[in-house]
Amino acid sequence: MTQGTRLASLVLAAGASRRFGSDKLSAMLDGEPLVFHAIRAARAAPVSRVLVVAGPCLDCGTWEGDPPVEAVRIASGALSESLEAGISALNEATGVFVFLGDMPRVPHGEAARLAKAIGSGSAALPRHGGLPGHPVLLSPRLFPEILALTGDQGAGRLLRGRNDVVFVESVDPAIHVDIDRPDDLSKLEGAEPPSSRT
Repeated sequence: MTQGTRLASLVLAAGASRRFGSDKLSAMLDGEPLVFHAIRAARAAPVSRVLVVAGPCLDCGTWEGDPPVEAVRIASGALSESLEAGISALNEATGVFVFLGDMPRVPHGEAARLAKAIGSGSAALPRHGGLPGHPVLLSPRLFPEILALTGDQGAGRLLRGRNDVVFVESVDPAIHVDIDRPDDLSKLEGAEPPSSRT
């Protein structure tokens, strides 16, 4: 990214938590709701704005200081509608980092590395062990295609097979760690927080 860029973070937190069996993003991890960890990672990115797309009842907390954290409420849990709501609200950004509310251990340094690497690419993703992870940095030229997605489709479908996606090798497998079921959460309790990793 060049001088004058206006990057933003988008946290997707409106899912239905069907496999978890209850409100997953409000479940406690290390003394605070799961979604708070994702918001903290999004806020650690080199951005001027953080937007959380959340369901009607999710507590996104109050975050003082910079960058400001805002919430957009939607009734649908469809991934495409969460992305649409977020990208529509952030359409003036020159790049948007996408974080998932159920990925609490994303290393805080990954976003800055993606911003340095993306260049003229349509997107940049960290990769560990040959598999891409999160966060994902999207360039504005993908925004129209994202707004055309339907159902439970995410940006991954748009990125597969493109030759202008930049991959940044990561040493940290936490770029893949998400929470689907209660036992996933219990395995993470007390693990090393991402802010202490590079």
